[in-house]
Amino acid sequence: MSEMITADLVDLDLSADTKEAAARALAERMVAQGRVTDLDGFLADVAAREAQMPTGLDGGIGIPHCRSAHVTAPTLAFGRSAAGVDFGAADGPADLIFLIAAPAGADDAHLTILSSLARQLMNTEFTDALRSAGDAATAAALIRGDEVPSGGEGGGAEGAGADSEGAEGAVSAAQGAAGSSQGAARAAAGSSQGAADGAAPGAAGGSDAPGAAGGSEDTAAASAAASADAAAGSTAPAPAAATGTDGSAPAQGAAGTDGSAPVPAAGPASGERPFRIVAVTSCPTGIAHTYMAAESLENAGREAGVELVVETQGSAGFTRLNPAVIAAADGVIFAHDVPVRDKDRFAGKPTVDVGVKAGINRPAELIAEVRQKAARGEASAPAHAPSGTPVERAGDSTEGYGTKLRKWLMSGVSYMVPFVAAGGLLIALGFAIGGYKINKAPSVMDHFVWTQADSWGALLFQIGGVAFGFLVPVLAGYIAYGMADRPGLVPGFVGGAISLTINAGFLGGLAAGLLAGGVVMAIQRIEIPAALRGIMPVVVIPLISSAIVGFLMFVVIGKPIASAQKGLTDWLSGLTGTNAILLGALLGLMMCFDLGGPVNKVAYTFATAGIAVATPSDSAMKIMAAVMAAGMVPPLAMALATTMRGKLFTPTERENGKAAWVLGASFISEGAIPFAAADPLRVIPSAMAGGALTGALSMGFGATLRAPHGGIFVVPLIGNPLLYLVAIAAGVCVTTALVVLLKGMRRPSPESAATDPAEQSAAAPKGTKQPVAA
Repeated sequence: MSEMITADLVDLDLSADTKEAAARALAERMVAQGRVTDLDGFLADVAAREAQMPTGLDGGIGIPHCRSAHVTAPTLAFGRSAAGVDFGAADGPADLIFLIAAPAGADDAHLTILSSLARQLMNTEFTDALRSAGDAATAAALIRGDEVPSGGEGGGAEGAGADSEGAEGAVSAAQGAAGSSQGAARAAAGSSQGAADGAAPGAAGGSDAPGAAGGSEDTAAASAAASADAAAGSTAPAPAAATGTDGSAPAQGAAGTDGSAPVPAAGPASGERPFRIVAVTSCPTGIAHTYMAAESLENAGREAGVELVVETQGSAGFTRLNPAVIAAADGVIFAHDVPVRDKDRFAGKPTVDVGVKAGINRPAELIAEVRQKAARGEASAPAHAPSGTPVERAGDSTEGYGTKLRKWLMSGVSYMVPFVAAGGLLIALGFAIGGYKINKAPSVMDHFVWTQADSWGALLFQIGGVAFGFLVPVLAGYIAYGMADRPGLVPGFVGGAISLTINAGFLGGLAAGLLAGGVVMAIQRIEIPAALRGIMPVVVIPLISSAIVGFLMFVVIGKPIASAQKGLTDWLSGLTGTNAILLGALLGLMMCFDLGGPVNKVAYTFATAGIAVATPSDSAMKIMAAVMAAGMVPPLAMALATTMRGKLFTPTERENGKAAWVLGASFISEGAIPFAAADPLRVIPSAMAGGALTGALSMGFGATLRAPHGGIFVVPLIGNPLLYLVAIAAGVCVTTALVVLLKGMRRPSPESAATDPAEQSAAAPKGTKQPVAA
């Protein structure tokens, strides 16, 4: 880690009072050292990562981090704040702040070193030493884990009492404490080999410590990772009852060479088999939280006297746990914020599924929870029924029902949208080639002339109609899939098809999907004999759930939903004048609020549901036109703003502006996300204002659209195309003017007024504080 942090990248008197200011102050040091090429572009990447999940941890630690194309080499910057900076941790502000910058294409060796730091942060001796470090060189040496001739093998008291003045004393103290706890852990594991091989060499941080990994071929990857951590000088105690840094296999002295589970640090009485847990940790970046959660779970496992083995699915890839270890496990813990890879390996076992921060902050509770589930006989989906879903239930187990419901619905919508796009565009092309009476054409199976345009128009129209026929079944099927995994697909598709049969339409599909998922989840809670579990997902669950959902849709709720669907269609058909304009403005606001997020998808789904028939109503086509027009405004406006007033934007934003022309013209609202992430308070309200105007004008002009996607490329298929383009242009101009006005009202410092912010930061003397954007 020596090349990753130096004294110049350490600020022991960090004066920032917000997380944005703290990240900027530390990033400026990286720019001054040539480690970051574009300050604002890098900070935008940090902000985007922070928006996914706060990076504050209990214990006064903040670890903002990201992978960025603006980083030239893996870099760590460290700041110590006396007042503390709020990074979203439950226990309050952070006083130890680590900014981790990884290049977009960082290699595995660098990521292994970063994971080593993440594990060190779970060691209180390490963090205490950083809090007491007297100068930047000492702090940098602690983080690097520089070796010293003595003090690392003497145990906690002697190591802590070593020379405390200067870098060597601080490093000795931290390594001595780490060596003591490592030796104690191995001794407590009851393995004389682990104690002999791991205590002294491991405490010294030697790269060839024989206790670093097991002796079997299955543990080769763990040995390499552990050796890399030791070479990097990790002061974190090596887990006695867990894996190496990659979570691939248990350590020697903690597991046999046959891949069996490890012996816990504080196990049950002799002769009694300890409780065994396997865990998987992962986070969006795969740099810090992944490994910190693993370390926290491993430590809690030792304290609880259970055998706990962790598989870390980080950016450097992952090595799968030995199947024998998984088979012998009594329970599973998933602490993740991205989908668990190969999740079906763990099917059929008591499972706790939470976010990665829960694995860091409350590991003991998770262990207790999985033991309680095992005692009650609760299990996840049976074996041979993969439990991965589009939703993956990556949130905390305490998240509200509303959040879960939104995820389930978005699961169905995400699978439905491609059918909408393909079917809608095919139908629109069919009308464009064959005219508006093409829907009356006979089947192309009975009549198709290769040289007639009408035949080709009819072919496209009829293929699109078939694709549209899948919309409601796919919506219902994948809502149920998001709730109950693969067993929910059959009753979901059956319920969606019934919804079409009884004319319950889009609303019926929503109800059928939720019903199917709920019925399957209820069936899965019933305790089934082991001998029958193999046929449950293939025969029993599809049979029973389809029968129940079919009965409810045909006999109980089908007619009321069909009546509601008809009422909604009639209401939309009757919208004229002011009501239509207000609806267009509302849909425009929704399309521009989160730029492709849940609110945007609600508006888009509402519009596509109206045209998801062979002959949609005029009002439905007006709504579709307004939605697409409003969705094009934000990226086009940002592209225009960066062209007109480039000095208000960073070089990276100006480059993004060039791409935004194409994205906006193609109706891809996400093209404005980089601008919104960097400056949400100015960009998002401006986009909403322009989108509302465009939606209202489109409805007022009576523009219609049969295609659910395509942007500017389907203008020939639009009714009143010239006025439609006028509506888009008006919204783009309003958004552009507001963005330029709001950004121009900022008060840059005299230094930054003369030059580009990124250039100013790069040219600033080392340690100079740059102004924080308002």
